[in-house]
Amino acid sequence: MDIAQAEDLEMEGACGGSCACSTCHVIVDDPAKFDAMPEPSDDENDMLDLAFGLTETSRLGCQVKMSKEIDGVKVRLPSMTRNLQAADFKGAKKS
Repeated sequence: MDIAQAEDLEMEGACGGSCACSTCHVIVDDPAKFDAMPEPSDDENDMLDLAFGLTETSRLGCQVKMSKEIDGVKVRLPSMTRNLQAADFKGAKKS
């Protein structure tokens, strides 16, 4: 996420990289690079469930840590984002 924002790409990152929203959702183009990444945490998976246009190779940009194994990784931004945050669901009444 930091790299995308430093390059003036339109990645919102509403929660500031704390894995509490899905506005930095990216789609990894290369399945081999995706497989080389560490597994997403439960928190990341929960936020990805709220992301628009979820794919098999979706990740939150704020949770992708660059390494030699994924050097050169290419990602796409979905056509839109949803600014749903974890805080939107805390204390919500169950029907």
